[in-house]
Amino acid sequence: MTAPPGDDRTTELIRWAAFSCVLVPIVLLWYGSSLAGATGTALGLAAVTAVCRLLLRRSERGAARTAPEHPQDRAHHQEHHPAPAPPPGHRARGGTGAHRGTRHTGGSTPVG
Repeated sequence: MTAPPGDDRTTELIRWAAFSCVLVPIVLLWYGSSLAGATGTALGLAAVTAVCRLLLRRSERGAARTAPEHPQDRAHHQEHHPAPAPPPGHRARGGTGAHRGTRHTGGSTPVG
């Protein structure tokens, strides 16, 4: 049985996260943090890593279950199932720049 293509990347990501769970508390202790603080940080990082691992594995299984086997199947699926339209009352993104969708107080004077 061969591993799915994303499996190597996920395994590597989890290994780096586990390494960080060990390294961060050591660095905290090195720079004078308390043992309780470093332990709490290690436990928090381990919990986050475990949850991320669970979610990544679940996501991979779901993607493997729903992905078409062949590229022509994917094209056929897209022909019969177009992307959904935005919900009523929501507009497509319009405009450009950083001020899209914001309120303007008028002019470039500071608000006092």
